[in-house]
Amino acid sequence: MAQVDYKELKQNGFIRQVDKEYFVLRIRVSGGQIQADKLQKVYELAQKYGRGYIHMTSRQSIEIPYIKLEDIEAVKGELKSSGMQTAASGARVRTITACQGSTICCSGLIDTTSLAVEFDEKYYGREIPHKFKLGITGCRNNCLKAEENDLGIKGAMKPKWLESKCNYCGLCEKVCREKSITVNKSSQTLLYDESGCNYCGRCVKSCPRGAWEGESGFVIYFGGLFGNRIAIGKQLFPVIFSTEQLHRVIGTTLEFFKKHGKPGERFRNTLDRIGWELLQEDLEKVFR
Repeated sequence: MAQVDYKELKQNGFIRQVDKEYFVLRIRVSGGQIQADKLQKVYELAQKYGRGYIHMTSRQSIEIPYIKLEDIEAVKGELKSSGMQTAASGARVRTITACQGSTICCSGLIDTTSLAVEFDEKYYGREIPHKFKLGITGCRNNCLKAEENDLGIKGAMKPKWLESKCNYCGLCEKVCREKSITVNKSSQTLLYDESGCNYCGRCVKSCPRGAWEGESGFVIYFGGLFGNRIAIGKQLFPVIFSTEQLHRVIGTTLEFFKKHGKPGERFRNTLDRIGWELLQEDLEKVFR
């Protein structure tokens, strides 16, 4: 009987269960979205090879438990024919998570779905010293908890006031949680303190007259952890407004981790060991 390479199986999405006769199949999902026809196929696989149920992971993947070793090749074949893939495991860039973003959610400031697809195509499965989690959240409500990821992205919006359209109703002042806007109805004046703005975009979204315009951007956090060790990711530079620059930041970060990280060492632990300033120096080159 041929020897089973359990490590390779795990790296390719088949994870051994407590009951060692069985494996959990983890299916690749991008940004929490899966087409209905593919979901139908997941149902069929769970009925045929599992025990008729699935598990939704905390990072928006789908798992089918109780796959037998002898069925793995058949499952792979059916997945491939339906246009699906197993999820990466081990020391790789993991599933890209995302909220619904600006195409669906009224609070969304960025198109998280499109970004998740881009990230999935460009970074997913890339081999690095340890697992690396990328998460995208559409606004300050932070549903995807950007600061808990190795690299987390939060939608932002830089507002611009258009005096000619304003009737000084004061709604923008009311919704501004940072108290960066002051409206005087009697004198017909508005003061906006950009230094206190957190780019939440509430003023832009709430204005009934379009007196606020907004430029969408990205706040990036580095080194978050939420497992055996809990650490909040850090924002190392101001909001950026270019997707090209965003990709350069991500690429630089992954190369930094590949260069400095030790096998089995999480990104945050690498930064704490060698110094955050080294990452910041590399990232500053992106903005030159």
